[in-house]
Amino acid sequence: MCEHHHYKIHKPFGYLSQFVNNQDKRRNKKLLGELGAFPDGIMAIGRLDEDSEGLLLLTTDGKVSEQVRSKKIEKEYYVQVDGDVTDEAIKSLEEGVEIGIRGTKYMTLPCAVRKLDPAPNFKALAKKIRDDRHGPTSWLSIVIGEGKYRQVRKMTAAAGFPTLRLLRVRIGHLHLSDLQAGEVTEVDDFEIETSETEVIS
Repeated sequence: MCEHHHYKIHKPFGYLSQFVNNQDKRRNKKLLGELGAFPDGIMAIGRLDEDSEGLLLLTTDGKVSEQVRSKKIEKEYYVQVDGDVTDEAIKSLEEGVEIGIRGTKYMTLPCAVRKLDPAPNFKALAKKIRDDRHGPTSWLSIVIGEGKYRQVRKMTAAAGFPTLRLLRVRIGHLHLSDLQAGEVTEVDDFEIETSETEVIS
């Protein structure tokens, strides 16, 4: 029986969530394979955009990949937004906002949103997001089950507070913890509880 391998990584800013670059226009992009030596058949479970950071799970087991992507699995993001976020905006995000998906309007599902105060202490990016003179920023925790393309960024923009920086900090009960950008750790399996208390391992 084939022994599968599973990893937690902290995907850095500027990396694609893939191991093979099959698009000529992305020839010079950074890929996950640069972060370590991985076995054949390795794949990312879900994706983080090139300009997003944080927890990404890797596996050689396609079945586990399909299960973890389920809407029953919570994904938590820490999001830095432009401006001093209002209670009204938070309520709007919690109840659902209208975003565009492939040219059609989509109403996001209700989710959990809270303001992070104090702000999380992540290492500053080499590429500065913006100058402090441009005004205040806020940090939010947003917990969703679904995962539409660039969903969290579209949600905060729809609420009037565009995303400046986005990090995924949790998938189910797996946390980013103290993994630093670019770090990889192999784990025995992914024990992830769904919102219906089902356990995947």
